[in-house]
Amino acid sequence: MASIPAPHTQLAPATPAPAALPRSLVALLAGAAGLSVASLYYSQPMLGVLGPDIGASERTVGLVPTLTQLGYALGIGLLAPLGDRYDRRRIIVIKAAVLALALLVAGAAPGVAWLLAASLVIGLAATLAQDVVPAAATLAPEAHRGKVVGTVMTGLLGGILLSRVISGFVAEHFGWRAVFIAAALSIVAVGAAAWRGLPRFQPTTRLAYGALLGSLAQLWRRHAALRRATLAQGLLSVGFSAFWSTLAVMLHAAPFHLGSAAAGAFGLAGAAGALAAPLAGRMADRGGPGRVTRWGAGLVTLSFAGMAALPLLPPGAGLWLLGLAAVGFDLGIQATLIAHQSIVYGIEPGARSRLNAVLFVGVFVGMAVGAALGSLALSSWGWPGVTALATAAALAALAVRLRTPQD
Repeated sequence: MASIPAPHTQLAPATPAPAALPRSLVALLAGAAGLSVASLYYSQPMLGVLGPDIGASERTVGLVPTLTQLGYALGIGLLAPLGDRYDRRRIIVIKAAVLALALLVAGAAPGVAWLLAASLVIGLAATLAQDVVPAAATLAPEAHRGKVVGTVMTGLLGGILLSRVISGFVAEHFGWRAVFIAAALSIVAVGAAAWRGLPRFQPTTRLAYGALLGSLAQLWRRHAALRRATLAQGLLSVGFSAFWSTLAVMLHAAPFHLGSAAAGAFGLAGAAGALAAPLAGRMADRGGPGRVTRWGAGLVTLSFAGMAALPLLPPGAGLWLLGLAAVGFDLGIQATLIAHQSIVYGIEPGARSRLNAVLFVGVFVGMAVGAALGSLALSSWGWPGVTALATAAALAALAVRLRTPQD
């Protein structure tokens, strides 16, 4: 019987990294990551006007962001590993073309069925962001990989942060269809720039598609560092999702009695994470990513634990506490994610796309678990229950990192 090649069997060495990446190339990668991931969030602020315009109920139109996120999660597991099998530049360009087309279909949708189908495809194709980040890690010189990945992640996080603001403004002044059309044009620009500006990437494996997906489990079993990174980041995602999935409900009730706009304003805390990404990358380059993961997980734990004082404060002071906690845990989570990516990308250079897929599947599983447990905790024990859940998850992530100082 012929032997089966190991999942990391390489056709050729990974695309060699130059002494330093041109700033224009780093900017291209950061912009591509930000604009593509923004496509996941454009619809959220528009649901209130979108539904009545196409004759869809609130329940039905709520499936738009759900299918978009589902498509993204499926794309990470089913499409992101292809970056090790084929030229990443070609994958990015193809996904950009599909994403632009899906956004145009969404903008021209005559009814909700077309919009829902387009939303699923938008999520699948928006995973080009998860091709861009491994591409940046491959192109960057090893001594500056953390800094480059951090800068690209700044673009990605900036896309998440600004997408809702831009979408709401454009929809209010020009209509919701204009948002999707403008987004499609931006992705066309991304695809053209990627085709002209990115180098070709040598495939690093000959594995067929089924074996490529199967190798994800083999990578998981073979590399303890991958398991630790995925587990720790997944636990941090539990606390993150528990907070954000219950915040609006908590603020709507006594003693705050605030609307959804106030809850959305707390999302500006995401700017802290975006600004922290390059700094975390530099720290990982200089002092080692393991140290950054411990620092980040510790900051997240302290931020969540500090929210236990909320019932003891008057409403005004309580809002300040929530804002400071949101800045703290977002900064810590994003810094830890950058450091975990630095660890994971250094495990097997020929399997970076698959390693990245495993890491982010863990993140999305943590998000889903956090949303479910957060809602349960809020209904059963109120905000103290959410605080306890988030703190316990962060403390578990810190324990994982403290037990593995060698990473």
